[in-house]
Amino acid sequence: METDAAPQHCRGSNQRRAPQEHTVQLPDVPYDEIPDEHEHYSQRAPWLRAGVLGANDGLVSVASLMLGVEGGTNELHGVVLAGVAGLVAGALSMAVGEFVSVSSQRDAEEADIQKEVREQAKGPAARAHELDELTQIYEDRGVSRHLARQVAEELTAKDVIRAHARDELGIDLDDLTNPYQAAAASALAFCLGGGLPLLAAAFIHDSHMRILSVVLVSAVTLAAFGVTGAMLGGANVFRGGARVVIGGLAAMGITFGFGRIFASSTAHMP
Repeated sequence: METDAAPQHCRGSNQRRAPQEHTVQLPDVPYDEIPDEHEHYSQRAPWLRAGVLGANDGLVSVASLMLGVEGGTNELHGVVLAGVAGLVAGALSMAVGEFVSVSSQRDAEEADIQKEVREQAKGPAARAHELDELTQIYEDRGVSRHLARQVAEELTAKDVIRAHARDELGIDLDDLTNPYQAAAASALAFCLGGGLPLLAAAFIHDSHMRILSVVLVSAVTLAAFGVTGAMLGGANVFRGGARVVIGGLAAMGITFGFGRIFASSTAHMP
């Protein structure tokens, strides 16, 4: 009698194995006594990215600029002036760039919302078509056709523009981007990061001690930025801190080297 199952010795060696089951052993304690670790990090992404990038950019930019000037001259005044100029210029650049970027995003969001308003104002046929689109969106997410239609109708009856903005366009009307807030936050983060190496060198007259102070303060602060960002984002703390420190020190070392090369080349000029 034939069977569907092949003998064990006849099966191919490259046969795919069934995946192992993953089980979680929970402690035998009441649920309300179990610590709640169901915490998500994705909602922190926008402000975390802006804050960490702004502060890190400020520190690396100002410290590298100061060390680059330090490589070409030993004058405290020139080094501090370069740091102040880099701090002001960098903060303004960050603010303007963030303002333009977020303003463009805000304009696009408002244009999409207005387009949805115009579609709803075209009449019953257009509104029925939009309702079908919303129903299809929920159905594509795994909801049954009947329930998807019911959800679409109830949300449309409550606030049709809000429902389409959120589920069709991915726009939260209660949380539209603010270009002024983004510009101010970016400039402030840049100043906080860039101000640390500037303060570390502003009152030290000895060139070697000034370089050492900037490097040490920058390294410690970069490590703090990396670790903090990793902790808030749920990433590996050591890897997050190490890559920020290595990248920042590399940028400072390269800039300092260019300052040295420039100083050596200009010293032999007539």
